[in-house]
Amino acid sequence: MFHRTIIVDTTGAISDLHPVLQARTTSLPPVTNLSKLHVRNPQISQFHYFPPKFRFSKVLASTQAALASNDAVFTLPNWRSGRTDPKNKDYRINDAFLYLEYMVGKGHKPDVYHATQLLYDLCKSKRLRKATRVMEMIVDSGGVPDAASYNFLVSQLCKRGNVGHAMQLVEKMEDYGYPTHTVTYNSLVRGLCMLGNLNQTLQFIDKLIHKGLVPNAFTYSILLEAAYKERGVDEAMKLLNDIISRGGEPNLVSYNVLLTGLCKENRTNEALLFFRELPSKGFPPNVVTYNILLRSLCREGRWDEANEHLAEMVEEGLSPSLVTYNILISSLAFHGRTENALKVLNEMTKGEFKPIAATYNPIIARLCEEKKVEENVISGLCRKGNTFPAFQLLYEMTRYGFTPDSYTYSSLIRGLCLEGLLHEAMEVFSIIEESSCRADIDNFNALILGLCKSQRTDLSLEIYEMMVEKEYMPNETTYTIIVEGIAHEGEKELAALVLRELYSRQVIGRNTADRLLMQYDFEDLTGLKDVGITENLFFE
Repeated sequence: MFHRTIIVDTTGAISDLHPVLQARTTSLPPVTNLSKLHVRNPQISQFHYFPPKFRFSKVLASTQAALASNDAVFTLPNWRSGRTDPKNKDYRINDAFLYLEYMVGKGHKPDVYHATQLLYDLCKSKRLRKATRVMEMIVDSGGVPDAASYNFLVSQLCKRGNVGHAMQLVEKMEDYGYPTHTVTYNSLVRGLCMLGNLNQTLQFIDKLIHKGLVPNAFTYSILLEAAYKERGVDEAMKLLNDIISRGGEPNLVSYNVLLTGLCKENRTNEALLFFRELPSKGFPPNVVTYNILLRSLCREGRWDEANEHLAEMVEEGLSPSLVTYNILISSLAFHGRTENALKVLNEMTKGEFKPIAATYNPIIARLCEEKKVEENVISGLCRKGNTFPAFQLLYEMTRYGFTPDSYTYSSLIRGLCLEGLLHEAMEVFSIIEESSCRADIDNFNALILGLCKSQRTDLSLEIYEMMVEKEYMPNETTYTIIVEGIAHEGEKELAALVLRELYSRQVIGRNTADRLLMQYDFEDLTGLKDVGITENLFFE
């Protein structure tokens, strides 16, 4: 059983539609299920979509083609609406393509905007032959495609290695009278270079020059990158000199490419000399230039020189970028200097840049290699108020097989409370309760401490009660936190009463009691009489 749809024109009376329906559905089996009969206004560009093997799109297209003149511009059905799963989306895109092909074949003109959007979507779904066909149909029907879609299609063909097809398209478009610009040819140049055909690329550029096209700095950068990768940086240098002798004008990007080549060949000293010559050539280094050199210096462990160049960069008014931080962090971690890497990470989180996976991964890899526990990382970040980066780092660490333990969770709870995120701290505590990592007294103490520091001693006492109900034994730290929490809220007399009772029951030692007496200026322990409130708090 298969699904069939009949489109009914609603511009006339329903009683007048019978002959039309008969004429337009003679090739279809008789309708036995009236629920499949859909009514539609012809101005609405929608229809039911079918798998391509049934070719229902052409049947549906014929019902509209009969109503439109050849001079009318038709729009495509909305292939972007409906179910979003990939399979159905592919069916809808294919239906739209078949509809376009059929209508153009009948001599009708497509709406260029809709056809261009279809071209983009076909490219994104890697159906480049159909995308190329859409471009051809736009031109064949007298439409004028915009330069952006044309360049995009050529670029996509080249990126997929279809340089031959891209060249054929360019030739065909030129035959139609569409001028090809440097941007288009740069895509072809890059495509040829990606295939490792430097000689062919140079010959191609010579042809372009004879046609009157002038290569730009981007063209030269592509060539220089291909030259050093294929033949080495010395040959790339010769090519640069040849370009300049012919009147070419490379820019800083071109020189950065050569600097990268020197560094990749481990010729750092030569790279330093090349770097120093850039201002005399009229190109002061930018952040990208410094990053290239910093990467090489750090990789070789030349930290003093790296620091000098970093300081020089800042003096020149250039701010470190995300790439700069990632270079420093990854290099320090690679050389086992994880503490320094964490310092850079901490500095980074205070600025405008947020760490990404590439920032954390080198640190995590080194920590895993050294079998170091997480307290050096998670706890340190949380103590400094960087709880969000701590969560990110924890997430990345779990991808390396790390399982958070009680200490990890306690650090996160303390950090969240420190930043006033009490609800989130409670959520983390709930996660502990639900996970395989059973909560312990340290987790309870971390939450009680965070609540007390946020002046929510009332909630901390509720957590204390829950702890006792779950048969966790409060320790001296637990009671000390609560006494200090009460004192911080200005209830010094109550705090003193609590302290006296706790001391009398020997759950707080003499040293701790004396410290609290001096710190909060409590009365002497023996001078307190009324302990009723304390009993209600802890020992009912």
